[in-house]
Amino acid sequence: MIGQYRVTALIPARGGSKRLPRKNIKLLVDKPLIAWSIEVAKACKYVDRVIVSTDDEEIKRISEQYGAEVPFLRPEHLSNDHASSFDVIKHAIDFLTLSRSNELIVLLQPTSPLRLASEIDTALEFFVQKNAKGVVSISETEHSPMWSNTLPEDGCMSDFIRPEVQGKRSQDLPTFFRLNGSIYIYETLSLLEQSKIFFNENVYGFETSLETAVDIDTGLDFLIAETIMKNRAIE
Repeated sequence: MIGQYRVTALIPARGGSKRLPRKNIKLLVDKPLIAWSIEVAKACKYVDRVIVSTDDEEIKRISEQYGAEVPFLRPEHLSNDHASSFDVIKHAIDFLTLSRSNELIVLLQPTSPLRLASEIDTALEFFVQKNAKGVVSISETEHSPMWSNTLPEDGCMSDFIRPEVQGKRSQDLPTFFRLNGSIYIYETLSLLEQSKIFFNENVYGFETSLETAVDIDTGLDFLIAETIMKNRAIE
């Protein structure tokens, strides 16, 4: 618990993945990918329960092996490419009857295996400090989006560099942040009221490092995460 809130960590892990098949249980160093998120959630001092939401019996078995609860199997209509994160969260809230009181859901996607327990705990403390309805992890962008643009079909660069960027150095541009997908914290009742993962004046960004926020979507992402993980073990 933290403050008035009981805290449930929810790890969504469906069996299907197109770019990197079976990635949620692919071995990262010496453990299945999902195990890293389970163990980090269990190490958090404020997290009361660690729940995995999956449609897959093998993911269920592995998740339970690493100490997570898997009290249900997610239905097929919530396990395809069209199901939203909110739909998955709402299904868990309804099944676990978390709407009986105002609790916190901490959504931890298994594709962010490098996040730290200390980051989750600090994000929860930040949530209480801000009297927030939601806290979402963000990272500084690797490159300023002001250096990005669309291209016409002929590839002409004449309008690629925006006038406000002309002649400026990277360090002279404003700092931009992006959602990194590592940590989402929301009140259960606020989520149900909004019927979506929402971003308003009661939701705050919590900055985490680029290193801990690596999000695995491709084989290259997996290789980067594995390299960082191995270097951590050496240090």
